[in-house]
Amino acid sequence: KILSMGYNGFPIGCSDDEFPWQREGGPLESKYFYSTHSELNAILNYRGGSLDGAKMYVTLFPCNECAKAIIQSGIKTLIYDSDKYAATPSVIASKRMLDAAGVEYRRYEPTGRKVELEL
Repeated sequence: KILSMGYNGFPIGCSDDEFPWQREGGPLESKYFYSTHSELNAILNYRGGSLDGAKMYVTLFPCNECAKAIIQSGIKTLIYDSDKYAATPSVIASKRMLDAAGVEYRRYEPTGRKVELEL
C-alpha cells in the first residue's frame, strides 16, 4: 500500500518560475537553499498518522539531512535504486546514522514483474 509520495521541489507557495533550479552559482542563485528532497516531501506529505515501521523506496541513496528525517519518522526499511554518491561525506554520514538507528537499507532488485493499467 502506498502511504505517501514526494518529489524534489520547492515548498508550497514558492513558484518554480521565481526560484532558481540551477546547480551552479552562489547560494542564493542556485537551487540548494530552496528545494526540498523527495524523501522529506514524502514524509511531510503523509497525513495518515505514524510512519513507524514503514518502508521507503527512493531513486538515490538519501543525503544526511533526509536520513535524519527518515530516522525521526520511524521508517525502518529503505530501498534505493542508485548509490552513485556513496563516496560523498553526506552519504557516508547518512549510512552511519541509518546503521546506528537500526534502519535497514538495500538496493532495489528488479523482479521483472509488470504493471499494466487500462484507461
